[in-house]
Amino acid sequence: MERRKVGIIGAGVSGLAACKHTLDKGFNPVVFEADDTIGGVWAHTLESTRLQAPTTAFRFSDLAWPASVTEKYPGHRKVMEYLRSYASKFDLLKCIRFNSQVLGVEYLGQTEEEIMKWEHWSGNGEAFGTGKDGVWRLTVKDLKIGHVEVFQVDFLIVCIGRHSGSPNIPEFPANNGLESFKGKILHSIDYSYMDNAAEFIKGKNVTIVGSGKSAFDIAAEVAKVNGATHPCTMIYRTRHWLVHKSSIWGVDLSYFYLNRISQLLVHKPGEGFLYYVLATALSPLRWTISKVIEAYFKRSIPLQKHGMVPDYSFSFAMSSCLIAMLPERFYDKVDEGSIILKKSKRFSFSNDGIILEDGNEHIKSDIIILATGFKGDQKLRDIFTANWCKNIVAGSSDTEVPLYRECIHPRIPQLAIVGYSESLTNIYAFERMANWVAHLLAGRFKLPSIRCMEESVLEWAKYKDLYNGKYFRRSCISTINIWFNDLLCQDIGCDPKRKKGILAEWFQPYGPADYADLY
Repeated sequence: MERRKVGIIGAGVSGLAACKHTLDKGFNPVVFEADDTIGGVWAHTLESTRLQAPTTAFRFSDLAWPASVTEKYPGHRKVMEYLRSYASKFDLLKCIRFNSQVLGVEYLGQTEEEIMKWEHWSGNGEAFGTGKDGVWRLTVKDLKIGHVEVFQVDFLIVCIGRHSGSPNIPEFPANNGLESFKGKILHSIDYSYMDNAAEFIKGKNVTIVGSGKSAFDIAAEVAKVNGATHPCTMIYRTRHWLVHKSSIWGVDLSYFYLNRISQLLVHKPGEGFLYYVLATALSPLRWTISKVIEAYFKRSIPLQKHGMVPDYSFSFAMSSCLIAMLPERFYDKVDEGSIILKKSKRFSFSNDGIILEDGNEHIKSDIIILATGFKGDQKLRDIFTANWCKNIVAGSSDTEVPLYRECIHPRIPQLAIVGYSESLTNIYAFERMANWVAHLLAGRFKLPSIRCMEESVLEWAKYKDLYNGKYFRRSCISTINIWFNDLLCQDIGCDPKRKKGILAEWFQPYGPADYADLY
C-alpha cells in the first residue's frame, strides 16, 4: 500500500524533531520552511542570546552535544551548530523546502457538520481517518521567485512555534499612541534580525518596553554599546524571576523540580485519590522549597536593592515557565548607570519619548524597542483558511488551547500541533510530542473517543489554571513533564520508568537522554 504523505510546517526545533521521528517510522515528510535555514528562532536572535538551560537539558534524546562545547550555557551560534549537526546526522535536509512560506491550509473531505458529529477523531481514532479520503491542502509561496504552488498531504504537523511571526503590539490611548512618537520604533523581533544592531543603537537614547528575557538581553546589549553616556531605559510593569545560575549552594534546581519525587508535591491532571492526598499533604514542603530558593537568589542577586523582587513565588515561576537566565553582569550595568529601570503600570507616547503616567515622568528617547512578546494564538489561527478551524484551534481568551496530549485538537482531523505548549527546555518536551505523533502515524495506537479526549483537555486546563494562574495560555507543563512523558510512553507502549535503580528513578532529575532508545 502506498505510504501516506506527511507535511510539516516549520524547520525549527519542533519541526526537526517531527521530521526525524516520522522518517524513523518509514514516512518521507515534506517540511515547508519560510526561512533559508533551519533553527527557527535560533536562526535570528540577539548576539548575546545563550541557552537558558544546561546542555544536558537542552538536547535531543539521541544526540549529545560534542565534547568541544564546554560551556554550560553556550551561545546561539553553537546552538545553531548543534541543530545543524542533528539535521546532518539524520539526513533531514533532504526533506526541507526552504524559502517556502505556507500562506494557508485547508482541510478537504468531510464537511464541518460531518466532523462535529464524529465520536472518534478523524472518524476512527487513527491518524489518517476513515470513510472519505480527507486531505490537507497547503498553499505555498516560493519566496525566491514569488511562485505559488498547492500541495496535498494526508497528515499535517504544524510546528510554527509561538515566539515569532506575530508581534504583540500593546494598545494605547488615542492621540498618545505609537503614532505620536517621531523617533524610530520597532519590535524586538525586528531588532533581532538586524545585521548592524550595534551601529543602529550607538549614541542613541534607547528605551525598551517590557520585562521578559528579550527586554533584559536587549538592555544589556545597548548598555554594552553606549555605556553610561547614553543609558538605556527599561520600562516594565511586572517583575520576573531572572537568575544568574540554575543551582543554589551547588545543588541544581532540577533536584527540586524535575525528578519523580518532586512530582508528588503538585496536583496532576487525572492523578487519582492517593496522589491528590499526597500533593495536598506535601504542599507545605513545596512552599518551603520555594521560599529557600527565593531567599538564596535575593541574597546573591541585588533584586531588593533595585526593586526587582517578583510579586509571585519561585515555584509559580517554574510551573508557569517564567524563569530565565540573566544577561552577564546585568545589575553591574544598572549600578554603573548604563541601564535605568523604571516601573510603571501605565504609559503613553509623546513626539520625543515616553510619558510614565504613574509618576508623570518623561523619558526622552531616540529609539523605542517593544519587547512585548508575540501573539502565538493569532499566529496559529492565521495558518488556517476555514473559519471553523480558526475559531476552535486556539480556544478563546479565557480558555486554554484545547490540545489532547498537548498536540491533538479533538475536533480537527489528521493534524497535530507540536511546539505550542512550553516547558523549561522546550526541545525536551517537543521531541517527546514529535515521537508520540510519529507512533500515531505508524498505527502503533489509536486515540480514545472525542469525549474522552475533551475530558482530558479539561483536566489539564484545571491544572494550568491552578499552577499557571493568569499565564495559563502559555500551556506550560514544566514541573509535571515526567507525568506528561509517562502518559506518552504508556500510549506508545514503552516503559515510562527510564532510570536504573529505585533511588535513581525517584531522586535523579529526568532529561532528554533518558528517552533515547525507547524500545
